[in-house]
Amino acid sequence: MKQFGVQMIDHSISSQWWKKIMEHFVRVGDAFEIRCWREEVAEIREASLYGTAVGDKYEVSIKGTITKELLEKLLIEEPADKSIYNKMTKYFAIHVENDLCDIWSEHYGTEMIIDIIADADIEFFEQAMRQYPESFSTKIS
Repeated sequence: MKQFGVQMIDHSISSQWWKKIMEHFVRVGDAFEIRCWREEVAEIREASLYGTAVGDKYEVSIKGTITKELLEKLLIEEPADKSIYNKMTKYFAIHVENDLCDIWSEHYGTEMIIDIIADADIEFFEQAMRQYPESFSTKIS
């Protein structure tokens, strides 16, 4: 197993790298958690279509199971709000753990921590990220 910590440093990069990683590692039937800030009402409403929402003073956590429709939305949609920075997804945090990996996509997909189990999947991840040598700061453990 290897852990990769990835931080996007090129804020002009497209979301294709993020979608490629999510498409490879996230599958229909996986349990997920999506976290949104309380004021992200539209995002909470949409994520709640796929799971149960529980909130606290600052954020809302939606837990459920990845459906075909949710996975397609994650892989197709582009966030409309890019006023602060170049978001890869409209959700502040997405967590999925399965037999391939434990993945945390955070800060709207601009940071990722992923524990990858199999050597073939590690190679896939490394090869995907090699396409962007100047776009990310990466830590490998």
